[in-house]
Amino acid sequence: MDGVPLIKSVLKVCKRVPTHKQGESICVSIYRHISSTSPCSMPSKKQKKGGKGASSSEMDTGTPEGENTRAVVANPDSTVTIKILAKPGAKFNGITDIGEEGVGVQISAPPVDGEANTALVKYLSKVLGVRKADVSIDKGSRSRQKLIVVSGMDRESVLEKLGSEVDNG
Repeated sequence: MDGVPLIKSVLKVCKRVPTHKQGESICVSIYRHISSTSPCSMPSKKQKKGGKGASSSEMDTGTPEGENTRAVVANPDSTVTIKILAKPGAKFNGITDIGEEGVGVQISAPPVDGEANTALVKYLSKVLGVRKADVSIDKGSRSRQKLIVVSGMDRESVLEKLGSEVDNG
């Protein structure tokens, strides 16, 4: 049974919880509920990572498997937004992967005084073949999770160039 480790964890915690008005521990009620139900119906990790308020229509994009719709998004103003998962302080610059959560980019510059952000913009402009002025950090200048806006390119071209850089890395 899949719920056995969960039940044991609940019982360990329950030993420290006081009883409520009906005379039995709140945990006993929880234990009875858990043991009476079939295996846990908790969402999988992929469903949890969908973010707050993500509806099922947003989760299921209906696109073919190699096409990551959430990492690279075309905007109505003819720009492209790229979700970046930055890894500063690496040995060399490179794109590690393209996933649903974002594009993994390792940057050799340290995360001090904006050096990694400057190096990230310079590296992405080189990979995408656009001017540095066409690549800007929209959100996350002090975080490893960033939104980068690229002007002068379409979504397919960005995905193609990022994909070729992953293959070359």
